Amino acid sequence: MSKYLVVFAQAHQEFRVPELESVAQLYNFKISLSDEPEERDPSRPFMIIELESENHVRLLARRCILIKSIYEFYGRGSTYEELHLRNRAKRHMWERYIPETSFKFIVAAYNHKIPQHRQKEVVESFAYMGFMGKIDMKTPEITLGCFEEYATRNGHTRERHEGDGDFLQVYFGRLIEEGTARPLVQLFDVKKRSYFGNTSMEAEISLLMANQTLACSGKLIYDPFMGTGSMAYPVAYFGAQVMGSDIDGRQMRGRQTTPGVFRAASQYGVASRIIDICTFDVTNNPWRCGGLFDAIVTDPPCKYFTLFTDGVRAGAKRLGRKKELDADRLALYHEHRMNPKPDDSPYIPPTRPYELSDLAVDLVLLARYLLKPGGRLVFFLPTVTDQYEEVDIYTMLCDGMEVIANSLQDFGSWGRRLVTIRKVTSELYPPPDFSIRDSEGEDETQRVPAHRHFREKYFQGFKKAEEVEAENLSHLP
Repeated sequence: MSKYLVVFAQAHQEFRVPELESVAQLYNFKISLSDEPEERDPSRPFMIIELESENHVRLLARRCILIKSIYEFYGRGSTYEELHLRNRAKRHMWERYIPETSFKFIVAAYNHKIPQHRQKEVVESFAYMGFMGKIDMKTPEITLGCFEEYATRNGHTRERHEGDGDFLQVYFGRLIEEGTARPLVQLFDVKKRSYFGNTSMEAEISLLMANQTLACSGKLIYDPFMGTGSMAYPVAYFGAQVMGSDIDGRQMRGRQTTPGVFRAASQYGVASRIIDICTFDVTNNPWRCGGLFDAIVTDPPCKYFTLFTDGVRAGAKRLGRKKELDADRLALYHEHRMNPKPDDSPYIPPTRPYELSDLAVDLVLLARYLLKPGGRLVFFLPTVTDQYEEVDIYTMLCDGMEVIANSLQDFGSWGRRLVTIRKVTSELYPPPDFSIRDSEGEDETQRVPAHRHFREKYFQGFKKAEEVEAENLSHLP
């Protein structure tokens, strides 16, 4: 296997490695990452990986949203003297380009600008390579890249300055492929979409979720909380067929004759891949056989990152009433259902709150039933930063399901985690039971996960978990 240098975009550090591994699995090739924690630190802007061929490099660069470019790796060092020493040892890799190959050098740094006089000094220090071809800054046959890595804290530059040469590492290599998937972020920009809502998922995250599902031609993927369809469009763009549902069909349809989801899908040329959109509660669903879908991808209705600011939207709902009807109102309800008046508005069934931790458990059970063996469930889970522990993700698991990725998008006092769970069993399961859970009967010795009663914690300023839990229990009858 050969070594390659990955140059990442300045976004979503924790999502980088899961995306690399998912795309490698999608195209069925091996990718090797360093066993050293420092070398595979997702907050670092550069990463050295091992692949079997340049074709695999191109597949990664053309599909991974977070890749800016990938280079054939020639060497690195903490000083230029060290880099040149290692680069000379790799002469067999670059000497074939010496005679008459047009070329250009680029000198760059992550989140820093290298002064032009230093760029010139760096380029001249590689004079020993002896390239004889034409210098072509527009259409060179090869591009040689030199990248300086400066100190960061949590993925952010500690001190903004012009690249002064006081770097941690410097990397050098030959460009193989630019990240051609990055422009998809602009293509799927929500603000340019013909149909969207203020809770529509931003384009970059939707594309990352689509990669986690391993979406491609021939696969069938389901979104049980479809809303305005943000996850459906990139999944369909990558070739998959899509089914969607929501408890509130108005979000999917919109106000016009043609459902809004299909209007937006037509904008991206994927309307034919949206099989259907249905209105129902996932806890009262029409699925009568399991093993239907290759993946389930969704953003449960418990939080959002809007077009303009972050916040928490209305909590999830399920069919049912908060309080049982008395005898008189129950009789009136049945009379209305049996003898509706012509001028009556369409019947909208009552709903009640669906607590996030219950929803997460039920979503995993639904996925185990509906997914094919090896299928993936990809969804977002909001958590309170100070209260989160890794075990919280495992409180929602059941037999036959395993967590394969858990990436944080950090908003400070809270964050949302992109969780990927895989079905690891071929056993057929009956439809899950979504019976109402009784909070009073819960084991008080069990840990309360950081996502339980998330909305209440959010709006109450993230009080201590036990205080919020006590307030919730005090309102129970």
